[in-house]
Amino acid sequence: MQTDLKIGTRGSPLALYQAEEVRDRLMASGVVPGKVEIVVIKTSGDAIQDRALRDAGGKELFTKEIEQAILDGIVDIGVHSAKDMATELPPGLVMAAYLPREDVRDAFLSPNAVRLADLPSGARIGTASLRRQAQILALRPDLEVVLFRGNVQTRMRKLEAGEADATLLALAGLKRLGLENIVSSIIPVEEMLPAVGQGAICIEALENSPAAQIAGTLNDADTADCVIAERAFLAALDGSCRTPIAALATIIGGELRIDCEVLSPDGKISHRRSGVCDRRDGAELGSGLGKELRDILPEGFFEEASAQK
Repeated sequence: MQTDLKIGTRGSPLALYQAEEVRDRLMASGVVPGKVEIVVIKTSGDAIQDRALRDAGGKELFTKEIEQAILDGIVDIGVHSAKDMATELPPGLVMAAYLPREDVRDAFLSPNAVRLADLPSGARIGTASLRRQAQILALRPDLEVVLFRGNVQTRMRKLEAGEADATLLALAGLKRLGLENIVSSIIPVEEMLPAVGQGAICIEALENSPAAQIAGTLNDADTADCVIAERAFLAALDGSCRTPIAALATIIGGELRIDCEVLSPDGKISHRRSGVCDRRDGAELGSGLGKELRDILPEGFFEEASAQK
């Protein structure tokens, strides 16, 4: 019997690329007895372009309509950028798989400067990420950060139109779109830790469903262990796009190392922690480091972060 599989995704060029990669991997593996169809679902995050997501409800605005479509049986799986996922998934849904991770670093783009350090004092740098805002201001408090929303192509048009002097984008997305040539320079992770899950594509499905089992055949264990550790750190801090949080886990041999950071939105306060453990204990380490940082943060830190614009 032919059984088809429907993939839910946003409609941006990058989101479609990611969904097509999942489709192609599933078809090549032969685990789907029928055809694999991509279903474009418009999300609230795509519709809202005039303000920061933290002012409109959070980064789950990029996923909730897709998640509801899975729960309603309209699609079987959802394909997302892992960094867009809320700290807690809706009841009944699970992360069924992670594809092999792409480059985790941020890319600096500017028509007039090669590096962030080259921008003149007072230059405007556009971003929609509170994490990037805080990290930029920690490095260059003399710069002005302005809101940049939209997909990669939209942000590039805004940059060309002079709405900002520079911007930062995830290098992974630019690589997937074949746009590495527009990058002015790559920012090392020692200078700017990435967002939790940056560079990873995840597949969401109903818990214990046939679709989850099918998606699970694509799971990359290294990526899964790293992102699970990073998300445990995020969960311990109750992190969202309202709080500037960064983390990166890496695996060498059987060990997992995680580097974590929490900042104030103005970049004036920054706390870092790191740790190493057996890769099977990554979630425990990430959670422990998150709790350790939570205990030393000033009272009201997260409330103040949420209030910043």
